[in-house]
Amino acid sequence: MEGKQSIEEILDRLERKAGDYLEAYGSCAQGTLRALQEEFGQGNAEVLKAATAMPGVAMRGETCGAVIGPIMALGLAFGREKPEEHEAFLRTLQAAHRFCRRFEEEFGSCMCAGVQEHLFGRYFDLTDPAQMQEFAAAEASKKCRIPAGKAVRIAGRMILGSRNPSDDE
Repeated sequence: MEGKQSIEEILDRLERKAGDYLEAYGSCAQGTLRALQEEFGQGNAEVLKAATAMPGVAMRGETCGAVIGPIMALGLAFGREKPEEHEAFLRTLQAAHRFCRRFEEEFGSCMCAGVQEHLFGRYFDLTDPAQMQEFAAAEASKKCRIPAGKAVRIAGRMILGSRNPSDDE
């Protein structure tokens, strides 16, 4: 067993990468997705590119990108390739639901606006240039590492759980 990494070591690495990529891309969706893609050999650059507009769904305060990226990774891990693969469809929906429930337990919401309230005590309208500057001044790149890191830990544990999304954390 020497040379094998523990689950916690893998999750710690995922958490660091997600935060680093979040800062590099300026995107929680792409940062979390890329960390999970690399760790589990999922998807490609096109899949990562598809997550470009996903932080808060086009910065509208809707679903947090730290939720969208890991849900995309769960789809890559457990999802279906053909319409008739109904069991994979249900398995993936169940995994995504479980992921969202765990994320909500940590941050009170899966919505970007709600996560911002949790982290900053307020919501920033990121489509407004003045509020975007306030968001940056509030150390968003550091604080947003927290939900991104937790999100990849949740999804990573689910994927590592012998690729069985029904395993609980």
